[in-house]
Amino acid sequence: MSRQLWLLRHGATEWALNGRHTGSTDLPLLPEGEEEARALAPILSRQQFAAVFSSPLQRARRTCELAGLGDRMQICEDIIEWNYGDYEGITTAAIRETVPKWTVWSHGCPEGEDAQQVEARCARAISTALAVPGEGDVALFAHGHILRALAGTWLGLGAAAGQLLQLGTASVSVLGWERETRAIQRWNAPTNP
Repeated sequence: MSRQLWLLRHGATEWALNGRHTGSTDLPLLPEGEEEARALAPILSRQQFAAVFSSPLQRARRTCELAGLGDRMQICEDIIEWNYGDYEGITTAAIRETVPKWTVWSHGCPEGEDAQQVEARCARAISTALAVPGEGDVALFAHGHILRALAGTWLGLGAAAGQLLQLGTASVSVLGWERETRAIQRWNAPTNP
């Protein structure tokens, strides 16, 4: 297998910058987030993609459009951001006032998802991407926690392994292969190194 999965986190939003968990709240990109998304275009224009998938949320879709791949975009529900349930819009520090040492990776979210539920979505998204007919890689425009969980799932370590991987806004990550073994080819690369 030679197909790579290109993971592209959306550009900056207000909540991304101030650390609030942003799951289904459909926030727009900030002006600087739009600039970050445009900076992806020169990198992505050099790649051949068999398919381009985006989360249905506007911050991911808009990043895809500004990165120059909007005309090829297909919506993939499996890469929508983690469902934070009762923790939507709240920071980790605020959650830890009542649940010490809480992380989304270890505790999950009341009325939302836990790592096992997210891992099932990631496994479906990976299967979908690998099953796309034709030549070329697959681009996935999505969100911080789901893309980190997807990388952990890709490696066979489970979604919770995403806690080991930081991911900045509008970054480029590539999941690929070391011979027949799944590997990380590139992680959290900025658009302007």
